[in-house]
Amino acid sequence: MQSVMFAGKAVFPSKIVCVGRNYVAHIEELGNEVPESMVVFGKPNSAIGSQLFASRSGETLHYEGEIALLIENGRAAGAAFGLDLTKRALQSKLKERGLPWERAKAFDGAALFSDFAPIDGDTSQLGLELLVDDKPRQRGDVSLMLYPPELILRELATFTTLEDGDIVMTGTPAGVGAVVAGERFHGRIFHGEHTLAEASWTAGN
Repeated sequence: MQSVMFAGKAVFPSKIVCVGRNYVAHIEELGNEVPESMVVFGKPNSAIGSQLFASRSGETLHYEGEIALLIENGRAAGAAFGLDLTKRALQSKLKERGLPWERAKAFDGAALFSDFAPIDGDTSQLGLELLVDDKPRQRGDVSLMLYPPELILRELATFTTLEDGDIVMTGTPAGVGAVVAGERFHGRIFHGEHTLAEASWTAGN
């Protein structure tokens, strides 16, 4: 089982539940339609990785920076910066055929996380920032979400059980793109003006 760090302790999520198309600007940059209901997909525990790679199985990976929430007792107990990695070309082919996205989203190493910082359920002022080689690539916060965290958790509770330690990835703002080998990624989660958690990765081949 893969683990993440929360308040200095290792936690072993049973699953990662991801929300797609949650920022209008990101929906527009990929040419997608605004969904009628919340888009949800999953990643298994084995998708949690520690290294950032530019490609997998010969296909370029694309990055998506996200606010990630760690669940305890059905509520958000921790927050971290997460990278949702995608085989974009494969995802596009699967979507065209009306097929599931797991091959493009749920592969080993498809989810990277900073340490999780305690938030005691307060998600109201959470935001994220991603720098690549010290240049801003992504920035967003809960005010820009179609489905803010409290609504996400209520909706998920209607059809699935979030167990203690599970992770919810809340979607990505505009600015996604391909990972290039050698680039340095630095992501942070903030609450208001205060940085809660941050992490850096240098992309390998």
